Order: sequence, then C-alpha cells, then structure tokens
Amino acid sequence: MKRILDYDPATKTVQFYHEDELTGDVALETRQDITAIVEHNKALFNQVDERARWGDRQTHIATLPLSVLVEVGKITNNFKDKAAFDRWMDNPDNRVFRTRPGKLFRPSSPLRTR
Repeated sequence: MKRILDYDPATKTVQFYHEDELTGDVALETRQDITAIVEHNKALFNQVDERARWGDRQTHIATLPLSVLVEVGKITNNFKDKAAFDRWMDNPDNRVFRTRPGKLFRPSSPLRTR
C-alpha cells in the first residue's frame, strides 16, 4: 500500500508512506521534482567562461535540491568529509547540479607536509 503523507509546493517535494501488507514493513519515500533547479543550473553553467579562475572560496559551484542535499550529507558525514563531497560533485552522474565547470577533488600529495 502506498499513500501520500505530505506535499510541499514550495520545494515540490512529496513524501510517500509504503506498507508491505504481507510483512508489515513500512518505509518512507521522498521524491522531488528538480526540473526547475536543473534548468537553472544549466543556464548558469553555460554562462561561465571555462578559462576563468575560480577566485575566492565563495565561488558558486552547484545548486542541490533539498532531497539530494540530505543524501549527500549522509555520504559525506554531514559534510565533514570535504574530499568525499568533492568526489561526489566531480562525478559525471551529478553534473546536472553543477553551475560551473572544473574539478573540485585534488588528491593530497604524499610528499606534502604540514
């Protein structure tokens, strides 16, 4: 059985409740229409000069929908693992969330000292 629990028109997020009638197992599923975010990201991405320097640390590199942000937070230990976040952002499967080209992940050199 599948039921809608909640709908947020501002974020276009729907939360579903699933119950397996045979086992009694329940699950929550969150879905979000990210079409507008992806189209906006594409427009921003296409405006960036690929040769332009990144500048300061406040460079806008992505816009993530709330539902994706939650999942990325789990993967990156609540964003404490910067290298994991950078690898996730560099993954071609996630390029629809990027607002500018370039690589984020830079493996640290074993010869580098602090």
